[in-house]
Amino acid sequence: MRALCCCLWLTVGLLLPAQAAEQPAKEKLIRVLLITGRDVPVHPWRETTPVLREHLEKTKKFEVVVSEEPLVLESSDALAGYDVILLNYYNWQRPSITEKAKENLLSFVKGGKGLVSFHFSVRAFGEWPEYRNLIGRIWTTGSGHGPRGKFQSKVVKPDHPITAGVPETFEADDELYAKLVGDAPIDVLVEAYSEWSKKTEPLAWTLTYGKGRVFNIVYGHDARACQNPSFAKLLQQGTLWVARK
Repeated sequence: MRALCCCLWLTVGLLLPAQAAEQPAKEKLIRVLLITGRDVPVHPWRETTPVLREHLEKTKKFEVVVSEEPLVLESSDALAGYDVILLNYYNWQRPSITEKAKENLLSFVKGGKGLVSFHFSVRAFGEWPEYRNLIGRIWTTGSGHGPRGKFQSKVVKPDHPITAGVPETFEADDELYAKLVGDAPIDVLVEAYSEWSKKTEPLAWTLTYGKGRVFNIVYGHDARACQNPSFAKLLQQGTLWVARK
């Protein structure tokens, strides 16, 4: 009987590792550093930040860490643990980030990682010329928008991974940014006609910077605007795209 028990335990011991090896490896979560903590008073970052985080984490593909201090960018060691930086930030009534932080942000993207710029982040770091090249288009003197309200958006690249499953036309109740400025070549994914500028304006676009990918989406005036299903899908898929997933 004792010999039989020993044989059974030996058999189980041999089988367990084989069975464990057959289990599919758990997919590693994409780590996103969401930098926020400052904006003009009409942009409630304390309301939009949790919505952005929820949209990403509900996919079960992301782990989102929120920092309300942009000087986290000064630590290259800290940044090394992330795959994507998501900016929900405008340094209103506050000095810009340091030269070291700027250098680290550029190196992060140039090295092959991802950047997502959300809404009024196109206005951040206005005194930093290279930021315009990093995100493609920025808000500057002459930029603006009409009253917040409903408008029709058009997906111009329906075959792009970011726009997959997004209706080719959808309604937004938001600010329609216009007359943004920049010379970097961008791939416009979504646009809308602005009654304020009397032109068709880009509202979501991509570009490459070094080895990295950048996605810019300028919807998102407040939490209600961020609840738009098309916005949520663009944010989720745009973040996957910059992370090369």
